[in-house]
Amino acid sequence: MTKLLLTDRVSGVNHVPSNYIRPVSDRPNLTAVEKSQGSNLIPVIDLQGLNGPNHSDVITEIGLACQQHGFFQVENHGVPEKMIENVMRIAREFFRLPESERLKSYSDDPSKTTRLSTSFNVKTEKVSNWRDFLRLHCYPLQNYVHEWPTNPPSFREEVAEYCSSVRGLVLRLLGAISESLGLETDYIDKQLGNHGQHMAMNYYPPCPEPELTYGLPGHTDPNLITILLQDDVPGLQVLHNGKWVAVNPIPNTFIINIGDQMQVISNDRYKSVLHRAVVNSDKERISIPAFYCPSPDALIGPAPELIDDEDNRPAVYRNFTYREFYDKFWNRGLATECCLDMFKA
Repeated sequence: MTKLLLTDRVSGVNHVPSNYIRPVSDRPNLTAVEKSQGSNLIPVIDLQGLNGPNHSDVITEIGLACQQHGFFQVENHGVPEKMIENVMRIAREFFRLPESERLKSYSDDPSKTTRLSTSFNVKTEKVSNWRDFLRLHCYPLQNYVHEWPTNPPSFREEVAEYCSSVRGLVLRLLGAISESLGLETDYIDKQLGNHGQHMAMNYYPPCPEPELTYGLPGHTDPNLITILLQDDVPGLQVLHNGKWVAVNPIPNTFIINIGDQMQVISNDRYKSVLHRAVVNSDKERISIPAFYCPSPDALIGPAPELIDDEDNRPAVYRNFTYREFYDKFWNRGLATECCLDMFKA
């Protein structure tokens, strides 16, 4: 019987199985990737200034990062270092559990709110991605936490604490991004309906031929904003000015990226940018993105204050529900061309 998860399938192999090999035109050209030197390509923003006299300077920095990069990193973000260590340890322990224990959470049904699976969408894709993932819905917590794994024993408690802390960070960032667009601080918050939050624990095993495959190919995020925690193994790459840039991990920082819904609300001022995950020949890698999104029935469209037909700034997108958008995104798979084009006004 074929193993369900990549981790169990590739243990001890010295080549990439054929269903993971990308066509030649769609392979990560790893020699053409730029290194992100310090913060010259992906800005690092100190959020401590949000609460003091430098508030407006930090808002300006965030606005510029959203406009020019679609990605930035944050330090002094308020999520305790111990909590970050704990959630990373729990993820590592989970993926090291015996196969039978991990498979208790397995499902290939994308509508399940807690599930362990592999690649991206095993039912529709032609080429598989080199990753296993545990996906959890986590807001409101009380609706979902009872579905989560109970092994490792502290999983529910530690991950719930982390999710709540990250949500606090997201709400601060949404206020700052609203202000950077010249909107009321609570504008974006109010557009989201009941809000949705989910997270993934991504596990990328060592790969014998990393130049042939992807952990995840280039894609934009369909949600509003993503808060990424990664371990110390590089793998995230972001498209900037037509070139792939490797985002090197900085301890105790988060990587923030703008999702498709934020691009819509900002009426194209802020960009949801292509990014990808490459894999490593001798090290496993873990990344933990938290995805913040509107509730499925929330109506999304450009902020009226950012539309001005006389000033040659018409609405770029029509209004739509987040459910409509997400269904199209999921069914198309991780196609490089952005799903947003289907929602142009």
